[in-house]
Amino acid sequence: MSLQDELTAVERSLDGLVRSVGRLEAQLDACLDIRRLRSDTDHLRESLTLLKQSVAAGPPRRPGVVVEEMVTISDAPYNAALWTDAEDEGLGSRNGHAP
Repeated sequence: MSLQDELTAVERSLDGLVRSVGRLEAQLDACLDIRRLRSDTDHLRESLTLLKQSVAAGPPRRPGVVVEEMVTISDAPYNAALWTDAEDEGLGSRNGHAP
């Protein structure tokens, strides 16, 4: 099932829940528990609406985080001339003997 199908299924289920709560509300007086249940269904409706909007907007991004394109680095050896004047400080000498 796709994400859109799942969201539609949740919306249908929520519609059924709201109808059932409405029928309970008609049978029972507007007691505290029914009002709380009605409030919960309203919050679920708002949360589902916000979720659908965020899904439509695309993947979430954290503020201040810059998404950069991946750069592929070749496995080919580097040109040895690039390292001609470089020092191997901290790596020991090239011939394997300490100075």
